Amino acid sequence: MNNNLIAAGSLNAIAGLLHLGCIYFGAPWYRFFGAGEHMANMAEQGMMQPTLITLGIASVLMIWALFAFSGAGLIKGLPLVRLALVAITSIYLLRGVAGFYFVTNPIGRSPEFWVWSSSICLALGLLHLAGLKQQWLALKS
Repeated sequence: MNNNLIAAGSLNAIAGLLHLGCIYFGAPWYRFFGAGEHMANMAEQGMMQPTLITLGIASVLMIWALFAFSGAGLIKGLPLVRLALVAITSIYLLRGVAGFYFVTNPIGRSPEFWVWSSSICLALGLLHLAGLKQQWLALKS
């Protein structure tokens, strides 16, 4: 068992559940979590776009949780787990670092959103990286 990947998978699942909370609780949650006023307004108007986008993000996060749990040995091995974890780790690290660029050019989000979300992504990326490094030889490509 790999505690770093278990923690990473758990945090991915929590993030996925929080995204589902945005769908269920609507505009106030979209605003609180920094999705932007446009998404919150669309949710208030009952438009499907925020739901579909958020459902897509939640699904990806839940799949990422499964790959982290698989890499940790918590669940049965998924195919291409090493490749998937490399991709997930890379995406988190890239998003974490690149997001800090948007602090000074927030494009519809607050600078605070970019600091918080980038910090979270960077931390998740580093957690995945630590777990991936520990499990590298044990993982199937």
